[in-house]
Parts: sequence; C-alpha cells; structure tokens
Amino acid sequence: MERVVITGMGVISPLGNEVESFWANLVEGRSGVSIIDRFDTSHHKTKIAGLVKAFDADSILGRKEAKRLDPFCHFAMAAAEQAWSQSELDQDTIDPERLGVYVGSGIGGIETLINNIDTLRAKGPRKVSPLLVPAIISNMASAQISIKYGAMGPSMSPVTACSIGNTAIGEAFRLIQYGGADVMFAGGAESAITDLSLASFENATALSSRNNDPAKASRPFDAERDGFVMAEGAGILILESLSHALRRNAPIFAEVIGYGASSDAYHIVSSHPEGKGAYLAMKSALRDAAISSDEISVISAHATSTEVGDRSEIQAIKRLLGPEANQIPITANKSMTGHMLGAAGGAEAIALIKSIQEGIIPPTINQEQPDPLCDLDIVSNVARPAPLKIGLSNSFGFGGHNAVIVLKKYE
Repeated sequence: MERVVITGMGVISPLGNEVESFWANLVEGRSGVSIIDRFDTSHHKTKIAGLVKAFDADSILGRKEAKRLDPFCHFAMAAAEQAWSQSELDQDTIDPERLGVYVGSGIGGIETLINNIDTLRAKGPRKVSPLLVPAIISNMASAQISIKYGAMGPSMSPVTACSIGNTAIGEAFRLIQYGGADVMFAGGAESAITDLSLASFENATALSSRNNDPAKASRPFDAERDGFVMAEGAGILILESLSHALRRNAPIFAEVIGYGASSDAYHIVSSHPEGKGAYLAMKSALRDAAISSDEISVISAHATSTEVGDRSEIQAIKRLLGPEANQIPITANKSMTGHMLGAAGGAEAIALIKSIQEGIIPPTINQEQPDPLCDLDIVSNVARPAPLKIGLSNSFGFGGHNAVIVLKKYE
C-alpha cells in the first residue's frame, strides 16, 4: 500500500484567512467569536458567532463567478487555491485522471436558498435564479474545485454533518493508499450563519447565549459552558502518495497513517452518553495506523462546548487509553474558532499538522471552572510546548457519525 502525505493546506476561518494567521491566533489563544452583524438579531436569544472576516470573494474568484456561487463555495475555492499553491503542483504535469476531490458541506447553500425563497414570495417564480439548484447542493464545492483544476479522478461530497472534514480526509487517504489516485483535495466548507439556522439551533437549546462576552462563549470542558457557538469557513488539504510527492520533490508537512469511522446508532442529534461510537472510531483509527494508544502525543478533541458532547468524548478517551488517559494532552480548537460545522475537521487537521511540526499545543481557552467530569490533561488557557510525533483528531456529527484521523510527523 502507498504511504500518504500532506503536501498542501488552505484555511478560511474566524481566526484568519490563511494558514499562518490562523495558526498564530490559535497559539496566542485568541477568540474569533464576535457579535453577528450580517442580519438583525434583535429577536434572537443568541447574537454571536464565529464569523469569517475581511473575505472578498470577488477579488478571489472574480465578480461573475462569485455571483454564481454560494458563500460556502467561496470559502472552499479560496482554501483549495491556498492548498494547491502551497503544494507546488502543476496542472500541466499532473495526470488529471489521478487527481480527485473529496470536499463536503453539511448544510450547503442555505443562504442562497433563503434569498431565493424571499424572492419567490416577493416577486414570483420568474425571478428565482436558474442557478439556484447548483448553488445550494452540497457537492458543488467538490465540483467547482474539480472543474477549476481539471481533476478527472474520483469526486465526492461526503455528508456526515460535523465529521465531514475527517470523513473526506480519511476516505481520500484510503483511496490513495489502495492506488485509486495520486493526489486528492480533501476537507470541508460551511457558511450557515443565517437567520433561519440560528433560530433552529436556538430552539434546540444548543447555542451559547453569552452575548455580553462573545470571546468567552465557547468553553469546552468548562463547568460554566451553556452551548456551542456557530462558526463558518473552510479547511482543505492536499493528500498525495509519498511516491508521487517524492518524484516531484514536493513539500511534505505530515503523514496520514490511520482513519476510523463509526456510528453511535443512538440519536439524531445527541451523542451517545457513554461515547461508544466515539470510542469505536478512535479504536478503529489506531488499529488502522498499527499503533498502540501509548504512542499518541496529543489529541485534538471534537469538544463543541456542550455538556453531553464534552463528557461523552472524555469517557471515550478514558476507555481508549485506560490508565494512561491522564498522560496525553488534549486540546479543543473550537474554544477559539467556534464550531465550523462541516468545515471543522479540515481546519482542525491543519491545526494538528502545525502543532506536530512546531512542537506546540494550542490551548483550550476559557477554562475558568473545569468540569470535574472532564478531568483529563486539558491544555488550558496557555499554549504548551511539547515534543509531538503522532496526533489523533476527532470529529463527530449529528446522526451519530464519527470520524477520526491519525497524523504523524513526516520522517
């Protein structure tokens, strides 16, 4: 089987619109959560989100192309362009039939859908955009990347809710491992901060309403948490077979060595309270990587800042690691980004790669009163230098979807 490496990374996020600013803000423990200024929130209980800022789709895609696409595609295309540029790949020399795209979105083009529903009701059916359907379907990010880069290999949009990024990375990893492609774009994108989706999550009592202090609203593993914070963006990586990367002297940032997936088979929105599915996915990922649990240097937790979710993940980690559970540091990027939904896994994979490269673990901020039931080694409030070799990244989603990847320092 082929070894699989990461040769490119791109991110659009509440903490920055390229990898270096995103990483610097994570290490500094800065929050990207702020007051929502895109629509009137006076009738909402929650008025905060992790918004992408200073992003100009027209300058990146051109005005005509940007107008045709939903913002989730804008984010995906921008992140893919960064990853492609960093990888130093060349369309003139790569085999297009061996280049593929696995990029998903949990909700797709909801902003475009809402705008066209408003148009339909106000002006009638003749004014609805003929491009509505291709703009809203969640596979369009994958399709647009494929079209731009001439990727004629496998193209897919996994829809596994908030585990999309890891599902895409894991499935792309397996495809390359078994010889189905040489190079893959993989990750996720999301732009779902709308009046409608905010209302739905609010009514499900899932969101934090710490509006008076947005930077402290997302607080995984803290006893005072009151829900998660919606966020948006994209995280996309270039995965490549090691043999292909070495032939072209490519930059190599990390190696993917394992992937595990499972289902809770429990509830449409709630995590299994004992973390059974999370445990199975982590166990499967370690088995796939052919490593033991004591070889893990760090865990990037899913940790959305909900009581059931945080506690069940900790239980799963304890079951996986046994007596050594307290010896492995855990970090939660969502404390700073908020929950980027389908984009979270890709962005958090990039954070983990940077962490392994630079030997520093970003903090879980807002750890003021740690939940006594989340009593493992959480890297709290301040980044921690540490020698890192292998990292585990968890992503879990509505419907009980669980996806875990194992990343290793390239040697």
